[in-house]
Amino acid sequence: MSTISLRLPSSLHETARELAKKESVSVNQLITLALAEKIAALMTQDYLEARAQRGDRQKFEGAMAKVADVEPEEYDRL
Repeated sequence: MSTISLRLPSSLHETARELAKKESVSVNQLITLALAEKIAALMTQDYLEARAQRGDRQKFEGAMAKVADVEPEEYDRL
């Protein structure tokens, strides 16, 4: 486990304290979870962008051509 020193604006620190109290966790745990969520979101974005680069329109069109052209069931309509 590592330790970091972090400077926060007073208002952000106070909000973090209030939310941590509301969630019954420590401020440290709240910040750790918030950071983990942000990192996961950014990594997911990078992953999806990399996958999109590997996309092939011709292969997509070929796969879509195999899909039956039928109306969806009533329960499956928008």
